[in-house]
Amino acid sequence: MLLLDDPRWKDLQHAYGEATDIPALLHLLAQSSGPKADYQEELWFGLWSRLCHQGDVYTASYAAVPHIVRIAADATGPIDTSFFLLPTSIEIARQTGRGPHVPQAFAEAYHRAIGLLPDNAFLHRHKAWDRSMLLSIAAAQAVAKGHVDLAESLLDMADEHE
Repeated sequence: MLLLDDPRWKDLQHAYGEATDIPALLHLLAQSSGPKADYQEELWFGLWSRLCHQGDVYTASYAAVPHIVRIAADATGPIDTSFFLLPTSIEIARQTGRGPHVPQAFAEAYHRAIGLLPDNAFLHRHKAWDRSMLLSIAAAQAVAKGHVDLAESLLDMADEHE
């Protein structure tokens, strides 16, 4: 996993250019992992708009996913649905050609993190799940097992009820 203080973040790209701002956003996320008040909450909005902008992903997206998954695993209280939605959406975009190849330097950590999404769901199984969380978790499990088409369908179902 690319450390947050690694200077290579400047070599990665997100929707608006150089990814040097991503480590600060991930650091803030680690301090505030609870459910967001609304979809435009600045922290998640900033991550989504940079890492999965209109369905496209970037090299920084792949480097950020292991951090997002780790933060969700470490959280002790309820977490936001985006902890499942964003990595799932990034993997769907990758698998459907909406982003570059995963850089070799981050490939192992990225793929391991995607595979850990079901484990995160298990870690949070005792928390209350509304319909949105349930569909997000189901989509994350589907994408982690390689069922991209099913994951997309589950995310479409979540979008229909927002």
